[in-house]
Amino acid sequence: MPGRRTFVLVDGENIDATLGNSLLGRRPLPEERPRWERVTAYAEAEWGQPVVGLFFLNASNGQLPGSFIQALLAMDYRPIPLAGRSDQKVVDVGIQRTLEALVGHDDDVLLVSHDADFAPQMSQLLGGERRVGVVGLDEYVSIQYSDLDIEIHDLEDDVHAFNVPLPRVRIIDLEDFDPERFLR
Repeated sequence: MPGRRTFVLVDGENIDATLGNSLLGRRPLPEERPRWERVTAYAEAEWGQPVVGLFFLNASNGQLPGSFIQALLAMDYRPIPLAGRSDQKVVDVGIQRTLEALVGHDDDVLLVSHDADFAPQMSQLLGGERRVGVVGLDEYVSIQYSDLDIEIHDLEDDVHAFNVPLPRVRIIDLEDFDPERFLR
């Protein structure tokens, strides 16, 4: 029986869509996508225990993105390619079911998504000794997670998952304001 672990559940579709549609207005370039190995390394360093990375993929088209699957495996992620009907949000359902199953486990959970669809399942994980958090871009993470008092970890500022700075506009606490950043 393994000791306590952190499960990192990645909704890659959601992160990619947020980057492309909400932040960049176009498909992200490779250097504008998260370095997924940094997410699990951050989780391990932050919570000081072994990490299991689960990366959920929509494979409803019957195709597996072979090179991406190999990259995930090389980063010690467990790819979870799901298929379903065209009217099903297969990645969301897969993550929801996994969160429900984790209720019966004594493990911590970091969800990598901005999506509020997981709030009911995340709320079931609260209480007791379990640590529960969400990783995403703060300004896009659903307010429902803050309302549940779930830790939010910023994908760029906390995790340092990107190789290039993202063109984000957000509120800056005066204590953290560095004018030099705007004079470059």
